[in-house]
Amino acid sequence: MTVQTDPRLLLLSPDDNVFVLRGAIDAGEVIMVAGAEVHISRRLGLGHKIAARFIASGEKIIKYGAPIGSTFCDIAPGAHVHLHNLASDYTPTHSLTESHASHDAAMKGSAT
Repeated sequence: MTVQTDPRLLLLSPDDNVFVLRGAIDAGEVIMVAGAEVHISRRLGLGHKIAARFIASGEKIIKYGAPIGSTFCDIAPGAHVHLHNLASDYTPTHSLTESHASHDAAMKGSAT
């Protein structure tokens, strides 16, 4: 028996605890995640991650079979996994905006 999961969700490795979206999911949609209905509250774009199962606070997020960060709160199955509940274990910045701000500050300091 196979467990029903929306075809827009891709499990990159059998060890992963997140699915990667291979297509956008609109706010208000109800999708199947590992056999359970999940209500999506906001639009999620291509490449975003959602929890494949319950993920406890402090647990590693596994993508491509490798840890990419740690959670800082519990994450329900089907919930969006992103900067609001995941901290990178590898980089001090977690968003393009923060990266640009850091770069701009460094460039400003080198110009003096």
